[in-house]
Amino acid sequence: MSTKRMRPSGTWEYIIRRKGILPKPLSLTFDTEEEGDAYVRRLEQMLDAGILPEDLVARRSDLVTVEDAIRSYMTKVSLPASDVSLLNALVGRWTGQPLTGVDYQWVESWVKSMKRKDVMAPSTIRHYVGALARCFDWVVRSGTPSLATNPLRLLPKRYATYTDEDSVAVRAQDKAPREDESRDRRLLTTEEASVRRILDGEKPENRQRGPDLNFRPAMVFLFELGLESAMRMREMYTIDLSQFDVARATVFLDKTKNGSKRQVPLTTVAIAAFERYRKLVMARDAEMRGFAFDSGRLFPWWDGSRDKKVLAGISVRLSGQFGRIFDAAGCGDFKFHDLRHEATSRLYERTSLSDVQIAKITGHSDTKVLMRYSNLRGSDLALRLW
Repeated sequence: MSTKRMRPSGTWEYIIRRKGILPKPLSLTFDTEEEGDAYVRRLEQMLDAGILPEDLVARRSDLVTVEDAIRSYMTKVSLPASDVSLLNALVGRWTGQPLTGVDYQWVESWVKSMKRKDVMAPSTIRHYVGALARCFDWVVRSGTPSLATNPLRLLPKRYATYTDEDSVAVRAQDKAPREDESRDRRLLTTEEASVRRILDGEKPENRQRGPDLNFRPAMVFLFELGLESAMRMREMYTIDLSQFDVARATVFLDKTKNGSKRQVPLTTVAIAAFERYRKLVMARDAEMRGFAFDSGRLFPWWDGSRDKKVLAGISVRLSGQFGRIFDAAGCGDFKFHDLRHEATSRLYERTSLSDVQIAKITGHSDTKVLMRYSNLRGSDLALRLW
């Protein structure tokens, strides 16, 4: 039996059911009703005879469509919150799209659509492609015949960069093509000193008052920890006191952006900053507004909730608060996340650690990302030449 309906787009969708032959209802889409009627009529004749056409053999797998693959992957694999968010946004994008139709042409068409229709930033395009590529990798490893190879892995370098043709198509819509923004902002020595003065409560020049510094000791410690450890903001403000091991000079992170656990070594500066912060909290410093370590939490902003909206709200508020601090210090284009870049840069400048060792500290899952820091050791490489 089959049913059909015309979609709002004008295409025709057919649903074919055959118990014992098809593992689940088969969805097919055609541009015209005549084309659909003719194809489905031939298909039903073959199914009635107990014959499954070769091009539908792959559909015996539970993973028939792209949506099936995404949902199954998200159910069976533990994923970081970032991938979950990206894949959830993709679930309804290709309703009924069979995995057997996912080829390089399909991939190119999707990337082109993200640029010319959605006008996404190159970094956002890479995030979406990366999340779906990891999903398809899992599908291929599962052995399903629906997807033998992952065409997303065939994309060339700079696939997310807008070409001249992409730019023309975007400008025709009175929009501007997006450029790749690489955050290479370093914190100058004078800027760091200025930020510390603002965090100490000093009034900025040419202003009647400075930014609000709610839980000021915690703000100071968060700044120090970010600058010394290269941890992400959320990784830091969700730390429990039990994860901070002064004796071993480490912080154990069990929840990270990429889903993996890691042990972060602490510098003597970070440990000293922690001791100062701990003493203020234990002494019930008035600026901490009653916060204590009784709950086991290291910072006052987080109540232990893992709700994504709650965490996102905290991140936005803290980012905004530090944005005002940096602006008051005269470095308004500096973002809190730039502390991670600054801290990573200092690891390259001040240590002889390898890329792999630094990646274990920073939590970068791909050491290729760290290639951008290689120029910081140009003098070290020169010393090895004859």
